[in-house]
Amino acid sequence: MTAEQFIALKASEAVKALYGAEAKPESLQVQVTRKEFEGDYTLVVFPLLRISHASPDATGTALGEWLTANCPEIAAFNSVKGFLNLTLSNLYWQEVFRGITADPQYGSLPSTGKTIMVEFSSPNTNKPLHLGHIRNNLLGSSVSSLLAAAGNKVIKCTLVNDRGVHICKSMYAWQKLFDGATPESTGKKGDHLVGDCYVAFDKMYKQEVADLVASGMAEDEAKKKAPCMQAVHDMLVKWEQGDEEVRALWKKMNGWVLSGFDETYRELGISFDQVYYESQTYLLGKSLVQKGLDMGVFVQDPDGSVWCDLTADGLDRKLLLRSDGTSVYMTQDLGTAERRFEENRLDSHIYVVGDEQNYHFQVLKLVLAKLGFPWADQIYHLSYGMVELPEGKMKSREGTVVDADDLIASMKEEARLASEESGKLDDVPASEKEKLYSDIGLGALKYFILKVDPKKTMLFNPRESIDFNGNTGPFIQYTHARIRSILRKAGAHGAPDWNACTLSPKEIRLVQLLSAYPQKVAEAAEALSPALVANYCYDLSKEFNQYYHETRILQEPSAAVRDMRLDLIGCIADVLGRGMGILGINLPERM
Repeated sequence: MTAEQFIALKASEAVKALYGAEAKPESLQVQVTRKEFEGDYTLVVFPLLRISHASPDATGTALGEWLTANCPEIAAFNSVKGFLNLTLSNLYWQEVFRGITADPQYGSLPSTGKTIMVEFSSPNTNKPLHLGHIRNNLLGSSVSSLLAAAGNKVIKCTLVNDRGVHICKSMYAWQKLFDGATPESTGKKGDHLVGDCYVAFDKMYKQEVADLVASGMAEDEAKKKAPCMQAVHDMLVKWEQGDEEVRALWKKMNGWVLSGFDETYRELGISFDQVYYESQTYLLGKSLVQKGLDMGVFVQDPDGSVWCDLTADGLDRKLLLRSDGTSVYMTQDLGTAERRFEENRLDSHIYVVGDEQNYHFQVLKLVLAKLGFPWADQIYHLSYGMVELPEGKMKSREGTVVDADDLIASMKEEARLASEESGKLDDVPASEKEKLYSDIGLGALKYFILKVDPKKTMLFNPRESIDFNGNTGPFIQYTHARIRSILRKAGAHGAPDWNACTLSPKEIRLVQLLSAYPQKVAEAAEALSPALVANYCYDLSKEFNQYYHETRILQEPSAAVRDMRLDLIGCIADVLGRGMGILGINLPERM
């Protein structure tokens, strides 16, 4: 029971005792007291005036007097113009603290009985993962962990875009320009090698277009008739026809890329429960096109193409089947959505995709609803903004995107440099430092991205993210390591003797923050925003550090108070571990 719920319950009892009337606890408004007023929580009195038939101040005073006289957990009150500010007693916060320490699963919410699928990453197999994929993956993974912590069964899935023109471009360039190169012969990760092929194709294509234009051909025609582009389209046709040679090359190069992806995923701590491949799902949805035609929801134009007219819904006509009978991405998404809901008995499906696809998912939900699927409203697009680096920072070898592997390596190096400058790891054995550089670098990267609301576009500054003193991952990691160091020095200790100690105002503030953790998890899960948990962890870390600098812990002469303080900071470390664990961030025991 939260403090707000406790106060609402006791206020309901007060109303019954004073006025003989029922006021259900859930109908009463209780909120955290504003900083300019004295108190912990505030009961809004105005809705109760119809029961008390008295002024706001008189009603507030009557309720406050009853509560302080009959509830030892409420120590004081003040009534200000219809707002009853209540101060909870030391006894109350001691009881809350004991409840937290007694719960080994503190912060885990009861099961909702719901199954939620979260789809994220969904890369193309023609180039390595990049900075945009990093934000996507970190959001998808942390939202999955967040929903699981909130009591849901979560299925993490990805759809790999492993077919199409973009794949054939890399395949054709490899055949023509790379002389049988392999990841082993070049010493490159497979996804990087295939990405080089893709870049090489683009250069070849541009040169061929330029040559055709120089010979007098119009640019638009040159782009269509460039020999390499025509060869790519021929290759795609052969792939769809099942040509053995093309399929074998496709399988080999996709294997290189997927192996490279797996290595990057391991570095980031990303995993999936289900993996779908476009090569296996691109034909899904065609049966739904016929269903839509039969229902009169879709229309077929004279050229054979099939459309859904959404103009009455304020949108436009959406193509679902081309005139040659081939499907589009929307058709595939309709089919995969149907299959996933049927196979997994989903209660909802969350797509983690950039905000440039807002319109696509608006259409997807609308078309599914028109097809009569009752779960259409249970599809949710977690739309996120772009993430960028300061100009000139860590550009990839292509000069256009920030490669994920390069960024991860750079973050580890930033962690090494920052640690050496600060001296934070001077006492750490050399054998442990490389692991710490990885934990700190990746912790900095993940936290800096996840502390920002997903909907916002953000600027990622690698050096700023490593700061050991700001709102950063390393600051929270160092806080956790500091607490663990204190606990190791203290050794074993007994349970607090509450008859011999009370909580100081700073300690009450820490217990208040700890007690808010389950509600913060629930709020973050509802909002699909890991940022709420990230910033909660920062607030808790900041409050602990202020407490640590002002309070004796190991040097405290009273054994009862010392034991209580050790229990308190142990709870803080545990909650930080759970909260940062939701973000996929490791908290070292030593730093």
